[in-house]
This record gives sequence, C-alpha cells and structure tokens, in this order.
Amino acid sequence: MFLTAPLIHNGSHFLPEGTVIEASENGTIIAIHESGLSILESQLSTKCSEGILSPGFVNAHCHLELSHMKGAIPEGLSLIPFLKHIPVHRNDYTDEQKITARHHAYKELLNNGVVAVGDICNTADVLDLRAQDKMHIHSFVESLGFTPTPQRQYEYATQVYNAYAAQPVKEKHLSQSITPHAPYTVSQELFRLIDKHNPHSLISIHNQESPVEDEYYLLKKGTVPELLQVFNIDDTFFAPSGKSSLQTYLQWMYNTHPFIFIHNTYTSRVDIEVAKTLLKNPYWCFCPNANMYIESRLPDIDMFIGEKVNICVGTDSLASNHQLSVLAELITIKQHYQHISWETLLTWATSNGAKALQMQDKVGSLTIGTQPGILHISTLQTIPTVKRII
Repeated sequence: MFLTAPLIHNGSHFLPEGTVIEASENGTIIAIHESGLSILESQLSTKCSEGILSPGFVNAHCHLELSHMKGAIPEGLSLIPFLKHIPVHRNDYTDEQKITARHHAYKELLNNGVVAVGDICNTADVLDLRAQDKMHIHSFVESLGFTPTPQRQYEYATQVYNAYAAQPVKEKHLSQSITPHAPYTVSQELFRLIDKHNPHSLISIHNQESPVEDEYYLLKKGTVPELLQVFNIDDTFFAPSGKSSLQTYLQWMYNTHPFIFIHNTYTSRVDIEVAKTLLKNPYWCFCPNANMYIESRLPDIDMFIGEKVNICVGTDSLASNHQLSVLAELITIKQHYQHISWETLLTWATSNGAKALQMQDKVGSLTIGTQPGILHISTLQTIPTVKRII
C-alpha cells in the first residue's frame, strides 16, 4: 500500500513535500519515496488531503492496573495527599470492575494511536493485557520498601517479575524489569537489591514530582513522613543526605542501567547535569496532564531543552488523568510552551519514546523493516485529533 499526506513525520523530522510511504499489508515499512507523489499517484491507497502522517505513539509511562480508579481522587491535592488516597481506595472495587477498567483503558490506548507502552506494575494483573498481543509492552515491576531490611518486599517484586518473564512472547515485543517506585518509598538497601537483580536492566523512577521529595532528602522535613505513616513505616533509620533525592540515589546504583526519569516537575539544572555526568544517555519523561492533575504545575521544559537532554512523553494513570492520550499530552505542552514546534513534540512522542523503552528496532520511526504503525493527525492549526491508519 502507498500512503501520503501534506506532511509526513518520520519520527525525527518532517519529510519533503510529496513523499510517499510504501508499506505491506501488515504495516511493515517497505520504502520511503521522497518526491514520489507524481510517480505513484495511481497506486495510492491512502491520500490525506490535510493533516499529518506519523509513526504510532509511544507512551513511555502508564499505570494500566490503576485504571479502575478513574475519578476516585480529587484534582489539585499535591503529591503526598494524592498518594495517601491510593492504598485507601485501590481495593474498593471488585475484581470484575478492575478487569473491565483496565481492558477499556488498553483499548483507549490503542484507539488513541499508542503502539508501545512502558507500564508500571505492582501486581501480575496486566498479564491478560499483554496476552492480547496488540501492543508492545515493557512492564516495569515496581518495588516499594522504605526499610533497612527490604528482603520481603524485594522477593515479592521478584515473584511478579518472574510471572511476566514466563509469559510467552508472540508477535509483539514484551519485556520487563524490576524498578524502584520513588526515592521516598525505596530505601538505600532496596535500591541495592534492585540494582543487583540486573545491573543492565531498564530503570524507570518517579522523580522529583513534588518539592517535598528533595526537602526530605536534604533536611528530613516536610510531609513525606505522613505518607510513610499510612504504610506504617518507621523512618527513624533514615538520615538525610544533604543533597537532592536524584543526586543521592544515583550513587546507590550502577551507571550501567538505562534510566527513564518520570515527571521531573521540580528537577533542577544541577540535577540534570549530575545525571548527564553519571549516566549514559538518560531519558526524561513528562506526563503534563498528570502533573496538572496532581501538582497544578508543569516541569521547566525549556530548561530541559536547553540542556539538550532526551525527552519522551507518558500519560501516567487514569487515577491522575482524564484520558490516556499521548496527543492530549502534546497539546497541553503546546498550550504552555507555544514556541516548541510540532516537529519536536512528535519526535518526543514517537522515536524518543521508542528509544527510551529500547524498542527503536520495532517502532517509533518510519524506518524500512519496522512496523511502527501509522497515524493520521488531523491538523496542527486548531485542536488536533488522531486516527490510526495502520
């Protein structure tokens, strides 16, 4: 099949006018014909008179297993009160309600053009979604344990990890790693255990989503202890490092891990420089609609751009968002940072996300031999909509 539109984004930039995409029936990219419109006019399967063709979106950060909590937590609480609601309400639902909600959320991702997702898992519940084999998934098995003796918590995460690792792989890419939740729920000892499980595993961590995180690491002050009390955690063992959380926990892990830092709402330029020094090519994931839902604030995205770091995009969960739409996240960024081009935004949502999840050989770009999915985005002049073509 042959497809074209006034604009075609290949995952990193817009292609010349008149470019035609040639793809097989299963969506494999066969060729990119630049200035091929006149030659292939009679063979075009899809010719969009307006809008953009783009590779499928990559949602680098999602929590599908929290989908049943849509609307359960009020907006604007700030992070610690928000998190205190999750253990209280997470199990106020039947198993059937949970299953229905996450299957609906999975379908929503597909309908909104997502072809790959980095999914946070605290249980093995999402095995049923992975088995549908309609989307590439990396499952981040999240470990929590703010204690000097976290062996029990680590062993539980290992059991969940093993359940995902044992799942047969069909056509879509399925992978998994054990990862820390956040600096205020993972002790140094648990960081070490996660680190040793696989020194080269992909790490995703909720990072500096609230100012209280750094306040706790710098001075052991703020509202983090209130959250720990909800989990009956005694934090008397913890001594503040006098540094930001990021500057502290990166010293506890091998620099061989690929890293995705999530949220980064209060990350400083110094933190970015430290991460660039200690790590090879980390990625910084923004979930702007979740940031607005919880903290009513976005990260300083211009600062990250100025630091020339790798940026990708996620939606977070339906507990902290009204929808699972990568395009909606891009629209929010554009509304607050109008000077950021759509060419850049689409790069963050496609090839950068694929690279962050180590799936660039399958999705994220219009590269010969890949099956990235192809989306039609209606317009860039008003509020765009997205439709999946392949």
